[in-house]
Amino acid sequence: MKILEQSKIGNLVLKNRVVMAPMTRSRADEDGIINASAAKYYAQRASAGLIISEAINISEQAVGMPATPGLFTKEQIDAWKNITQAVHKADGKIIAQLNHSGRVAHTLNRKGLKAVAPSPIAIIGQKAYTPQGQMDYEVPLELTVDEIRKIIADFKTAAANAIEAGFDGVELHSAVGYLPNQFLMSSSNQRKDHYGGSIENRSRFVIEVMQELIATVGEGKVGIKLSPSAPINNMFDENPNDLYTYLIKELDKLPIAYIQLMQALSMFPLDEFPHFSKNPIEDFGHLTDKPIITNGGYSKDSAEAIVEAGKAQFVSFGTLYLANPDLPQRFALNADLNEPDRATMYGGGGEKGYTDYPSL
Repeated sequence: MKILEQSKIGNLVLKNRVVMAPMTRSRADEDGIINASAAKYYAQRASAGLIISEAINISEQAVGMPATPGLFTKEQIDAWKNITQAVHKADGKIIAQLNHSGRVAHTLNRKGLKAVAPSPIAIIGQKAYTPQGQMDYEVPLELTVDEIRKIIADFKTAAANAIEAGFDGVELHSAVGYLPNQFLMSSSNQRKDHYGGSIENRSRFVIEVMQELIATVGEGKVGIKLSPSAPINNMFDENPNDLYTYLIKELDKLPIAYIQLMQALSMFPLDEFPHFSKNPIEDFGHLTDKPIITNGGYSKDSAEAIVEAGKAQFVSFGTLYLANPDLPQRFALNADLNEPDRATMYGGGGEKGYTDYPSL
């Protein structure tokens, strides 16, 4: 099978083309220190060609969901060192997905700290998860230019911390409505300065962050996740195809490792957005010569087909990898797959639904 062949992404030689997708599991403490059992969880899945970590907060301001880990204190860095060492001992590769939630946040999850965004526009029609139950999203504070520069510096610091923690590279989370995505889309970015308005201006934040990440960790060690067809968290735009065409062409000029491109998922109400791409791999994949990791509900057969066709070089799996720590081996043997326990996907401090899924 082609997805089980050795390959290369950026500066990393990978044993196969199967990628463990970033998956929030909400198993960190109130100080953003990831649970010690995460070392076992990630090491169990080191048969992936590449592991992309769950979204990691780059600062206190970046926190969105409860119980999510950070990478901005010594204690957090030390906790991640245990994980990267466990993965490397199991002959795996792991990179850190760096995240700032922007307006996808609530003061109850952030010790009273208000959310920030490109513009003071709240998410409507959805609820925020908090320790007190689901709550309406709040109107975020509009970022000043100086504050934007501070966030870019926070990404740079988090990238350096990731390398100190032993990660093999970093990925910018610029998908599904988090802060970089908020700068891109007109529904959340109505600024009048050079970070808003035109497609070029709205892409500026993402490009500047990527440049700083590359300068910090080196060429061929930085990826980015994009979701051109995900209106979740009120990510709407009048010309999304033009936006992503421009952005991907600009990213292609940088010495990045890869682009992780989410496909349009059935959970997204794309019937309401006929101008959104129905197949991002077909519409945008050809715009770059950098490796493409495609993501979005793939099975073994559909993953093999898209890699065999040359439309993507790697496929990332979320739920399948959550429930099947030895996923490449199961693909190789055409073995049955474990079913995920959805009740234990988020939160909890024990092994159940986390490290207790059986291998063959």
